[in-house]
Amino acid sequence: MKSKNFFLKKKIKVKDIFPKSKIKKNFYINNITSLETAGFNDISFFDKINYKDVAEKTKASLCITTKNLEKFLPNTVDRIIVRNVLFELSLILKKLYPNSDVDFPDLSLKTAKNKNFKSVNFGNNVLVGKGVKIGKKTTIGSNTIIESKVEIGDNCVIGSGCIIKNSIIGKRVMIQDNCKIGQKGFGFIPNKNKNIKFPHIGCVLIEDDVEIASGCTIDRGSIDDTIVGKNTYLDNQVHVAHNVKIGSNCMIAGQVGFAGSSSIGNNVSIGGQAGVSGHLKIGNNVKIGGGSGVVKDIEDNQIFMGYPAVPLKEFLKKK
Repeated sequence: MKSKNFFLKKKIKVKDIFPKSKIKKNFYINNITSLETAGFNDISFFDKINYKDVAEKTKASLCITTKNLEKFLPNTVDRIIVRNVLFELSLILKKLYPNSDVDFPDLSLKTAKNKNFKSVNFGNNVLVGKGVKIGKKTTIGSNTIIESKVEIGDNCVIGSGCIIKNSIIGKRVMIQDNCKIGQKGFGFIPNKNKNIKFPHIGCVLIEDDVEIASGCTIDRGSIDDTIVGKNTYLDNQVHVAHNVKIGSNCMIAGQVGFAGSSSIGNNVSIGGQAGVSGHLKIGNNVKIGGGSGVVKDIEDNQIFMGYPAVPLKEFLKKK
């Protein structure tokens, strides 16, 4: 599934943002993205040592980083050395994508009409924004809002009272009532008496045959996208924060919470009310017991339980 840009981007050169820097090439900025996905004329950022392996291979043209970390970047990458990477990144994002730090209401919304969406079934008072695409034989429940540029595939069922923005949804996806998908995540930089809002320029990608139960919240990505893989099921009231990537064939029980930038493998099962901390990697075929608190990476084929979550055998010894 291919991502797309939902936000207006300004045409800006690097030296318009960094006028005092000694950058070798003054290029028009293509995008701001992660070390792993960055390419020619992209700006990336490097703020944690645990991303060292990715930093060494990045193809970004420019990277915002610190004095201690710059040595891990390839010689082909220009550097902007700062004290607070995320603070500087938030300022740059705001300049390049000026409307990405606040979720303004979509004023283009109009009542959906079947003549514009052939073979789509609409309930009462469904509102649709500009540029929305909805596939054949899809059903949209009453009082649901589909904001501008959202794409929904064939044979989907979207419940009543949902709000979907900044999202691309595959085929045969079921989203039950009162879900909120694609809104800005929880991100800010503390700065004396005022918090700086961190812009969110990513989107939500929901792949084929996913089922999302009632009252779930899935935030769009801040830099990269938030992704839910094929044939994954989310129970009621699951929260998926920005940049989270959930693999295929996962089963996530009610009230599970994923903090930002956590990565979940394929065939993962998580019991109710468990929590996964941010920037963690959970391997394939992992099982996590209900009520657990995951605070470190978990390798493939493991069973973890407890708070903090530990391997099942270790958990049972403590009983």
